[in-house]
Amino acid sequence: MKRKIKRYLLAICLCWTLSAGAQTRLWTLEECIRHATENNIDLKQKLLEQESREIEMNTARNSWLPNLNAGLGQNFDFGRSPSKDGVIVDRNSANSSAYLQASIPLFDGFKIPNTIAARKLDLRAAVESFNKAKDDLAISIASYYLQALYYKEILHIAELHIALTSEQVAQTEALVNTGKVPLSQLYDIKAQRAKDEVTRTEARNNVTLALLNLAQLLELERGGDGFDIAVPDLQEPAGRQTADILSPELVYWNAVAVKPQIKEQEWLLGSRKKMLKVTQAGYYPQLNLNLSYSNGYYYYSGASDIVNVRFNDQLRQNERKTIGFSLTVPIFNRFEVRNSVRSARVAIISQELAMENTKKTLYKEIQQAYFNATSAQEKYTAATQSAEAGREAFKYAEERYATGRSTVFEYNESKTRYAQSLSEQAQAKYDFIFRTGILDFYNGKPITLPEVTGNGM
Repeated sequence: MKRKIKRYLLAICLCWTLSAGAQTRLWTLEECIRHATENNIDLKQKLLEQESREIEMNTARNSWLPNLNAGLGQNFDFGRSPSKDGVIVDRNSANSSAYLQASIPLFDGFKIPNTIAARKLDLRAAVESFNKAKDDLAISIASYYLQALYYKEILHIAELHIALTSEQVAQTEALVNTGKVPLSQLYDIKAQRAKDEVTRTEARNNVTLALLNLAQLLELERGGDGFDIAVPDLQEPAGRQTADILSPELVYWNAVAVKPQIKEQEWLLGSRKKMLKVTQAGYYPQLNLNLSYSNGYYYYSGASDIVNVRFNDQLRQNERKTIGFSLTVPIFNRFEVRNSVRSARVAIISQELAMENTKKTLYKEIQQAYFNATSAQEKYTAATQSAEAGREAFKYAEERYATGRSTVFEYNESKTRYAQSLSEQAQAKYDFIFRTGILDFYNGKPITLPEVTGNGM
Protein backbone atom coordinates (compact mmCIF):
# COMPACT_ATOMS: atom_id res chain seq x y z
CA MET A 1 0.00 0.00 0.00
CA LYS A 2 2.81 2.42 0.87
CA ARG A 3 4.43 1.82 -2.49
CA LYS A 4 1.20 2.72 -4.27
CA ILE A 5 0.87 5.89 -2.21
CA LYS A 6 4.46 6.87 -2.96
CA ARG A 7 3.91 6.29 -6.66
CA TYR A 8 0.73 8.39 -6.50
CA LEU A 9 2.45 11.28 -4.74
CA LEU A 10 5.46 11.00 -7.06
CA ALA A 11 3.15 11.36 -10.04
CA ILE A 12 1.52 14.44 -8.46
CA CYS A 13 4.88 16.08 -7.76
CA LEU A 14 6.12 15.23 -11.25
CA CYS A 15 3.06 16.84 -12.84
CA TRP A 16 3.47 19.94 -10.71
CA THR A 17 7.17 20.12 -11.52
CA LEU A 18 6.65 19.80 -15.27
CA SER A 19 3.81 22.30 -15.18
CA ALA A 20 5.82 24.79 -13.13
CA GLY A 21 8.90 24.39 -15.31
CA ALA A 22 6.92 24.94 -18.48
CA GLN A 23 4.70 27.82 -17.40
CA THR A 24 6.02 29.64 -14.34
CA ARG A 25 9.24 30.84 -12.84
CA LEU A 26 9.81 29.72 -9.27
CA TRP A 27 10.89 32.67 -7.12
CA THR A 28 13.22 32.22 -4.17
CA LEU A 29 12.93 34.37 -1.07
CA GLU A 30 16.10 36.26 -2.00
CA GLU A 31 14.72 37.01 -5.48
CA CYS A 32 11.45 38.25 -3.99
CA ILE A 33 13.27 40.59 -1.62
CA ARG A 34 15.55 41.88 -4.38
CA HIS A 35 12.65 42.50 -6.76
CA ALA A 36 10.62 44.30 -4.11
CA THR A 37 13.58 46.47 -3.18
CA GLU A 38 13.87 47.62 -6.79
CA ASN A 39 10.15 48.17 -7.44
CA ASN A 40 8.39 49.00 -4.17
CA ILE A 41 6.73 52.42 -4.34
CA ASP A 42 7.39 53.27 -0.69
CA LEU A 43 11.10 52.60 -1.20
CA LYS A 44 11.10 54.77 -4.31
CA GLN A 45 9.64 57.59 -2.22
CA LYS A 46 12.39 57.05 0.34
CA LEU A 47 14.94 57.38 -2.44
CA LEU A 48 13.35 60.68 -3.45
CA GLU A 49 13.67 61.90 0.13
CA GLN A 50 17.32 60.88 0.02
CA GLU A 51 17.78 62.80 -3.22
CA SER A 52 16.20 65.88 -1.61
CA ARG A 53 18.73 65.70 1.22
CA GLU A 54 21.54 65.50 -1.35
CA ILE A 55 20.21 68.65 -3.04
CA GLU A 56 20.07 70.46 0.30
CA MET A 57 23.66 69.46 1.05
CA ASN A 58 24.77 70.69 -2.37
CA THR A 59 22.99 74.00 -1.76
CA ALA A 60 24.79 74.40 1.57
CA ARG A 61 28.18 73.71 -0.04
CA ASN A 62 27.53 76.31 -2.71
CA SER A 63 27.04 78.97 -0.04
CA TRP A 64 30.79 79.57 -0.17
CA LEU A 65 30.52 80.72 -3.79
CA PRO A 66 30.08 84.43 -4.60
CA ASN A 67 26.66 85.66 -5.56
CA LEU A 68 26.91 87.45 -8.88
CA ASN A 69 24.26 89.80 -10.26
CA ALA A 70 24.01 91.92 -13.38
CA GLY A 71 21.59 94.69 -14.31
CA LEU A 72 20.63 97.02 -17.14
CA GLY A 73 18.72 100.31 -16.95
CA GLN A 74 17.27 102.85 -19.38
CA ASN A 75 15.81 106.18 -18.26
CA PHE A 76 14.20 109.01 -20.27
CA ASP A 77 13.94 112.45 -18.64
CA PHE A 78 11.87 115.33 -20.03
CA GLY A 79 12.39 118.93 -19.01
CA ARG A 80 14.85 119.14 -16.20
CA SER A 81 17.13 116.11 -16.03
CA PRO A 82 20.39 115.18 -14.25
CA SER A 83 23.63 115.22 -16.14
CA LYS A 84 26.37 112.66 -15.71
CA ASP A 85 28.03 115.12 -13.31
CA GLY A 86 24.91 115.25 -11.18
CA VAL A 87 23.92 118.77 -12.24
CA ILE A 88 20.26 119.40 -13.06
CA VAL A 89 19.93 120.92 -16.56
CA ASP A 90 16.97 122.08 -18.64
CA ARG A 91 17.17 119.46 -21.33
CA ASN A 92 15.51 116.22 -22.28
CA SER A 93 17.91 113.34 -21.78
CA ALA A 94 18.33 109.62 -22.01
CA ASN A 95 20.52 107.54 -19.70
CA SER A 96 21.64 103.93 -20.30
CA SER A 97 23.33 102.08 -17.43
CA ALA A 98 24.75 98.61 -16.71
CA TYR A 99 26.31 97.03 -13.64
CA LEU A 100 27.86 93.78 -12.40
CA GLN A 101 28.06 93.05 -8.67
CA ALA A 102 29.55 90.20 -6.64
CA SER A 103 29.64 89.48 -2.92
CA ILE A 104 31.80 86.81 -1.27
CA PRO A 105 31.25 85.73 2.36
CA LEU A 106 34.49 85.84 4.34
CA PHE A 107 33.16 85.24 7.85
CA ASP A 108 29.61 84.52 9.01
CA GLY A 109 30.09 83.11 12.50
CA PHE A 110 30.76 79.61 11.07
CA LYS A 111 27.19 79.40 9.83
CA ILE A 112 28.07 77.93 6.43
CA PRO A 113 30.41 75.12 7.61
CA ASN A 114 27.95 74.08 10.32
CA THR A 115 25.08 74.13 7.84
CA ILE A 116 27.08 71.89 5.50
CA ALA A 117 27.84 69.49 8.35
CA ALA A 118 24.16 69.40 9.36
CA ARG A 119 23.06 68.63 5.79
CA LYS A 120 25.60 65.81 5.55
CA LEU A 121 24.16 64.27 8.71
CA ASP A 122 20.61 64.69 7.37
CA LEU A 123 21.66 62.83 4.22
CA ARG A 124 23.11 59.98 6.26
CA ALA A 125 19.89 59.82 8.27
CA ALA A 126 17.89 59.63 5.04
CA VAL A 127 20.07 56.72 3.88
CA GLU A 128 19.41 54.87 7.14
CA SER A 129 15.71 55.63 6.85
CA PHE A 130 15.79 53.96 3.44
CA ASN A 131 17.65 50.98 4.92
CA LYS A 132 15.05 50.69 7.69
CA ALA A 133 12.27 50.66 5.09
CA LYS A 134 14.14 47.90 3.22
CA ASP A 135 14.40 45.88 6.44
CA ASP A 136 10.69 46.23 7.14
CA LEU A 137 9.86 45.22 3.58
CA ALA A 138 12.14 42.16 3.80
CA ILE A 139 10.41 41.03 6.99
CA SER A 140 6.98 41.45 5.40
CA ILE A 141 8.03 39.48 2.32
CA ALA A 142 9.51 36.70 4.47
CA SER A 143 6.24 36.49 6.41
CA TYR A 144 4.14 36.24 3.24
CA TYR A 145 6.61 33.81 1.66
CA LEU A 146 6.54 31.44 4.64
CA GLN A 147 2.75 31.70 4.77
CA ALA A 148 2.62 30.54 1.14
CA LEU A 149 5.01 27.69 1.98
CA TYR A 150 2.77 26.68 4.87
CA TYR A 151 -0.32 26.51 2.65
CA LYS A 152 1.66 24.54 0.08
CA GLU A 153 2.52 22.01 2.76
CA ILE A 154 -1.11 21.83 3.83
CA LEU A 155 -1.99 21.12 0.20
CA HIS A 156 0.65 18.41 0.17
CA ILE A 157 -0.94 16.86 3.27
CA ALA A 158 -4.35 17.02 1.60
CA GLU A 159 -2.93 15.18 -1.43
CA LEU A 160 -1.47 12.57 0.89
CA HIS A 161 -4.80 11.91 2.54
CA ILE A 162 -6.58 11.60 -0.78
CA ALA A 163 -4.01 8.97 -1.71
CA LEU A 164 -4.59 7.16 1.58
CA THR A 165 -8.36 7.31 1.20
CA SER A 166 -8.19 6.12 -2.42
CA GLU A 167 -6.15 3.13 -1.27
CA GLN A 168 -8.74 2.38 1.40
CA VAL A 169 -11.53 2.59 -1.17
CA ALA A 170 -9.82 -0.19 -3.13
CA GLN A 171 -9.32 -2.28 0.02
CA THR A 172 -12.91 -1.74 1.11
CA GLU A 173 -14.18 -2.93 -2.26
CA ALA A 174 -12.14 -6.09 -1.77
CA LEU A 175 -13.56 -6.58 1.73
CA VAL A 176 -17.10 -6.03 0.47
CA ASN A 177 -16.56 -8.61 -2.27
CA THR A 178 -15.40 -11.18 0.30
CA GLY A 179 -18.29 -10.34 2.62
CA LYS A 180 -16.11 -9.17 5.51
CA VAL A 181 -17.68 -5.69 5.68
CA PRO A 182 -21.10 -4.40 4.64
CA LEU A 183 -21.60 -2.36 1.45
CA SER A 184 -22.40 0.71 3.54
CA GLN A 185 -18.74 1.02 4.55
CA LEU A 186 -17.77 1.32 0.91
CA TYR A 187 -20.21 4.21 0.52
CA ASP A 188 -18.85 5.80 3.70
CA ILE A 189 -15.24 5.59 2.59
CA LYS A 190 -16.13 7.02 -0.83
CA ALA A 191 -17.95 9.86 0.92
CA GLN A 192 -14.80 10.48 2.95
CA ARG A 193 -12.74 10.66 -0.24
CA ALA A 194 -15.15 13.28 -1.56
CA LYS A 195 -14.64 15.29 1.64
CA ASP A 196 -10.88 14.95 1.24
CA GLU A 197 -11.17 16.33 -2.29
CA VAL A 198 -13.10 19.32 -0.94
CA THR A 199 -10.32 19.86 1.60
CA ARG A 200 -7.76 19.72 -1.20
CA THR A 201 -9.74 22.32 -3.17
CA GLU A 202 -9.78 24.62 -0.16
CA ALA A 203 -6.04 24.09 0.31
CA ARG A 204 -5.40 24.98 -3.34
CA ASN A 205 -7.47 28.15 -2.95
CA ASN A 206 -5.44 29.10 0.12
CA VAL A 207 -2.21 28.59 -1.83
CA THR A 208 -3.51 30.74 -4.68
CA LEU A 209 -4.55 33.52 -2.29
CA ALA A 210 -1.23 33.41 -0.44
CA LEU A 211 0.69 33.67 -3.73
CA LEU A 212 -1.55 36.54 -4.82
CA ASN A 213 -0.85 38.44 -1.59
CA LEU A 214 2.89 37.94 -2.06
CA ALA A 215 2.74 38.97 -5.73
CA GLN A 216 0.89 42.16 -4.83
CA LEU A 217 3.51 42.98 -2.21
CA LEU A 218 6.17 42.53 -4.90
CA GLU A 219 4.33 45.01 -7.18
CA LEU A 220 4.23 42.42 -9.97
CA GLU A 221 2.43 43.35 -13.15
CA ARG A 222 -0.88 41.71 -14.09
CA GLY A 223 -1.47 40.79 -10.46
CA GLY A 224 1.22 38.09 -10.53
CA ASP A 225 -0.39 35.80 -13.11
CA GLY A 226 1.59 32.56 -13.21
CA PHE A 227 3.58 33.56 -10.12
CA ASP A 228 4.89 30.75 -7.94
CA ILE A 229 7.63 30.26 -5.36
CA ALA A 230 10.31 27.64 -4.88
CA VAL A 231 10.09 25.33 -1.89
CA PRO A 232 13.30 25.18 0.18
CA ASP A 233 14.44 22.16 2.15
CA LEU A 234 12.96 22.86 5.58
CA GLN A 235 12.53 19.34 6.86
CA GLU A 236 14.35 19.79 10.18
CA PRO A 237 14.26 23.45 11.17
CA ALA A 238 14.36 22.63 14.87
CA GLY A 239 17.98 21.57 14.69
CA ARG A 240 18.66 24.78 16.56
CA GLN A 241 17.97 24.31 20.23
CA THR A 242 16.80 26.97 22.64
CA ALA A 243 20.31 27.18 24.07
CA ASP A 244 21.62 28.17 20.63
CA ILE A 245 19.36 31.24 20.50
CA LEU A 246 21.20 34.34 21.67
CA SER A 247 19.91 36.19 24.71
CA PRO A 248 17.96 39.46 24.22
CA GLU A 249 20.75 41.47 25.86
CA LEU A 250 23.43 40.16 23.50
CA VAL A 251 21.24 40.61 20.44
CA TYR A 252 20.37 44.13 21.56
CA TRP A 253 23.98 45.29 21.87
CA ASN A 254 24.71 43.86 18.46
CA ALA A 255 21.57 45.47 17.02
CA VAL A 256 22.38 48.92 18.43
CA ALA A 257 25.60 48.89 16.43
CA VAL A 258 24.08 47.82 13.10
CA LYS A 259 20.35 48.53 12.89
CA PRO A 260 19.48 51.52 10.67
CA GLN A 261 16.78 52.98 12.94
CA ILE A 262 19.42 53.59 15.64
CA LYS A 263 21.92 55.06 13.19
CA GLU A 264 19.22 57.30 11.76
CA GLN A 265 18.47 58.77 15.18
CA GLU A 266 22.18 59.26 15.89
CA TRP A 267 22.70 61.19 12.64
CA LEU A 268 19.61 63.31 13.30
CA LEU A 269 20.88 64.14 16.78
CA GLY A 270 24.21 65.23 15.33
CA SER A 271 22.37 67.38 12.79
CA ARG A 272 20.35 69.09 15.54
CA LYS A 273 23.57 69.94 17.39
CA LYS A 274 25.07 71.46 14.25
CA MET A 275 21.91 73.48 13.68
CA LEU A 276 22.33 74.91 17.18
CA LYS A 277 25.68 76.31 16.07
CA VAL A 278 24.04 77.63 12.91
CA THR A 279 21.55 79.64 14.96
CA GLN A 280 24.30 80.85 17.33
CA ALA A 281 26.08 82.33 14.31
CA GLY A 282 23.48 85.12 14.47
CA TYR A 283 25.38 86.53 17.48
CA TYR A 284 28.56 87.09 15.41
CA PRO A 285 29.43 89.86 12.94
CA GLN A 286 29.41 89.04 9.24
CA LEU A 287 32.18 90.11 6.89
CA ASN A 288 31.75 90.14 3.09
CA LEU A 289 34.01 91.05 0.20
CA ASN A 290 32.14 93.14 -2.39
CA LEU A 291 33.10 93.64 -6.03
CA SER A 292 31.27 95.77 -8.59
CA TYR A 293 31.59 97.22 -12.06
CA SER A 294 29.24 99.84 -13.56
CA ASN A 295 29.04 101.95 -16.68
CA GLY A 296 26.61 104.27 -18.47
CA TYR A 297 25.82 106.36 -21.50
CA TYR A 298 24.19 109.81 -21.39
CA TYR A 299 22.50 111.63 -24.28
CA TYR A 300 21.03 115.18 -24.10
CA SER A 301 18.50 116.31 -26.65
CA GLY A 302 19.63 119.40 -28.65
CA ALA A 303 23.10 119.48 -27.04
CA SER A 304 26.34 119.87 -29.02
CA ASP A 305 28.74 117.07 -29.73
CA ILE A 306 30.95 118.39 -26.99
CA VAL A 307 28.26 117.54 -24.42
CA ASN A 308 27.12 114.36 -26.12
CA VAL A 309 30.39 112.46 -26.14
CA ARG A 310 30.53 109.47 -28.42
CA PHE A 311 29.27 106.12 -27.09
CA ASN A 312 32.64 104.35 -27.04
CA ASP A 313 34.34 107.31 -25.43
CA GLN A 314 31.67 107.51 -22.73
CA LEU A 315 32.08 103.82 -21.96
CA ARG A 316 35.75 104.42 -21.29
CA GLN A 317 35.07 107.57 -19.28
CA ASN A 318 32.07 106.42 -17.24
CA GLU A 319 33.19 102.97 -16.15
CA ARG A 320 33.50 102.45 -12.42
CA LYS A 321 35.26 99.56 -10.63
CA THR A 322 34.79 99.02 -6.93
CA ILE A 323 36.25 96.62 -4.38
CA GLY A 324 35.37 96.86 -0.73
CA PHE A 325 34.42 95.12 2.49
CA SER A 326 31.19 95.25 4.43
CA LEU A 327 30.91 94.34 8.10
CA THR A 328 27.52 93.77 9.70
CA VAL A 329 27.44 93.77 13.50
CA PRO A 330 24.24 92.50 15.15
CA ILE A 331 23.10 94.78 17.95
CA PHE A 332 19.41 94.15 18.48
CA ASN A 333 17.16 91.87 16.41
CA ARG A 334 14.04 91.71 18.58
CA PHE A 335 15.43 88.55 20.34
CA GLU A 336 15.03 86.50 17.15
CA VAL A 337 18.49 84.92 17.48
CA ARG A 338 18.03 84.21 21.17
CA ASN A 339 14.70 82.47 20.57
CA SER A 340 16.12 80.56 17.60
CA VAL A 341 18.91 79.28 19.85
CA ARG A 342 16.38 78.25 22.48
CA SER A 343 14.32 76.40 19.87
CA ALA A 344 17.46 74.63 18.61
CA ARG A 345 18.28 73.45 22.15
CA VAL A 346 14.73 72.17 22.58
CA ALA A 347 15.08 70.31 19.25
CA ILE A 348 18.26 68.63 20.59
CA ILE A 349 16.50 67.47 23.75
CA SER A 350 13.55 66.22 21.71
CA GLN A 351 15.87 64.27 19.41
CA GLU A 352 17.70 62.76 22.39
CA LEU A 353 14.36 61.54 23.74
CA ALA A 354 13.44 60.19 20.30
CA MET A 355 16.71 58.25 20.13
CA GLU A 356 16.22 56.87 23.62
CA ASN A 357 12.67 55.85 22.76
CA THR A 358 13.90 54.14 19.59
CA LYS A 359 16.44 52.15 21.60
CA LYS A 360 13.80 51.11 24.14
CA THR A 361 11.43 50.11 21.37
CA LEU A 362 14.18 48.07 19.73
CA TYR A 363 14.93 46.28 23.01
CA LYS A 364 11.26 45.49 23.54
CA GLU A 365 11.00 44.13 20.01
CA ILE A 366 14.07 41.94 20.59
CA GLN A 367 12.66 40.67 23.88
CA GLN A 368 9.41 39.78 22.15
CA ALA A 369 11.29 38.16 19.27
CA TYR A 370 13.32 36.06 21.72
CA PHE A 371 10.18 34.95 23.56
CA ASN A 372 8.46 34.12 20.27
CA ALA A 373 11.49 32.16 19.02
CA THR A 374 11.87 30.05 22.17
CA SER A 375 8.11 29.47 22.37
CA ALA A 376 7.97 28.51 18.69
CA GLN A 377 10.84 26.05 19.17
CA GLU A 378 9.04 24.37 22.07
CA LYS A 379 5.79 24.32 20.12
CA TYR A 380 7.47 22.75 17.11
CA THR A 381 9.07 20.06 19.28
CA ALA A 382 5.69 19.23 20.84
CA ALA A 383 3.94 19.31 17.45
CA THR A 384 6.54 16.95 15.99
CA GLN A 385 6.00 14.49 18.82
CA SER A 386 2.25 14.79 18.36
CA ALA A 387 2.56 14.15 14.62
CA GLU A 388 4.70 11.07 15.26
CA ALA A 389 2.18 9.73 17.77
CA GLY A 390 -0.65 10.46 15.33
CA ARG A 391 1.21 8.62 12.59
CA GLU A 392 1.58 5.52 14.76
CA ALA A 393 -2.06 5.69 15.82
CA PHE A 394 -3.20 6.04 12.23
CA LYS A 395 -0.95 3.15 11.16
CA TYR A 396 -2.61 0.95 13.76
CA ALA A 397 -6.11 2.10 12.73
CA GLU A 398 -5.18 1.47 9.10
CA GLU A 399 -4.16 -2.10 9.88
CA ARG A 400 -7.34 -2.74 11.85
CA TYR A 401 -9.49 -1.37 9.04
CA ALA A 402 -7.65 -3.44 6.43
CA THR A 403 -8.52 -6.63 8.31
CA GLY A 404 -12.14 -5.57 8.87
CA ARG A 405 -11.78 -5.17 12.66
CA SER A 406 -12.86 -1.49 12.72
CA THR A 407 -15.43 0.69 11.05
CA VAL A 408 -14.88 3.39 8.50
CA PHE A 409 -15.81 5.97 11.11
CA GLU A 410 -13.01 4.84 13.42
CA TYR A 411 -10.61 4.91 10.50
CA ASN A 412 -11.68 8.41 9.45
CA GLU A 413 -11.48 9.72 12.99
CA SER A 414 -7.90 8.47 13.30
CA LYS A 415 -7.00 9.92 9.90
CA THR A 416 -8.54 13.26 10.83
CA ARG A 417 -6.49 13.44 14.02
CA TYR A 418 -3.38 12.54 12.04
CA ALA A 419 -4.12 15.24 9.47
CA GLN A 420 -4.65 17.78 12.25
CA SER A 421 -1.34 16.86 13.87
CA LEU A 422 0.48 17.23 10.53
CA SER A 423 -1.14 20.60 9.96
CA GLU A 424 -0.16 21.80 13.43
CA GLN A 425 3.38 20.54 12.87
CA ALA A 426 3.63 22.44 9.58
CA GLN A 427 2.30 25.62 11.16
CA ALA A 428 4.70 25.29 14.10
CA LYS A 429 7.61 24.63 11.74
CA TYR A 430 7.13 27.76 9.67
CA ASP A 431 6.40 29.85 12.73
CA PHE A 432 9.66 28.64 14.29
CA ILE A 433 11.59 29.42 11.09
CA PHE A 434 10.11 32.91 10.92
CA ARG A 435 10.60 33.72 14.61
CA THR A 436 14.22 32.59 14.73
CA GLY A 437 14.84 34.38 11.43
CA ILE A 438 13.52 37.63 12.94
CA LEU A 439 15.82 37.27 15.94
CA ASP A 440 18.78 36.64 13.64
CA PHE A 441 17.72 39.64 11.60
CA TYR A 442 17.95 41.87 14.67
CA ASN A 443 21.41 40.43 15.19
CA GLY A 444 22.49 41.79 11.80
CA LYS A 445 22.01 38.68 9.63
CA PRO A 446 19.99 38.78 6.39
CA ILE A 447 16.76 36.82 6.06
CA THR A 448 17.53 33.67 4.07
CA LEU A 449 16.18 30.16 3.56
CA PRO A 450 18.00 26.91 2.67
CA GLU A 451 18.52 25.75 -0.89
CA VAL A 452 15.32 24.98 -2.78
CA THR A 453 14.19 21.53 -3.80
CA GLY A 454 13.59 22.72 -7.35
CA ASN A 455 9.80 22.66 -7.60
CA GLY A 456 6.77 24.46 -6.35
CA MET A 457 5.33 21.61 -4.30
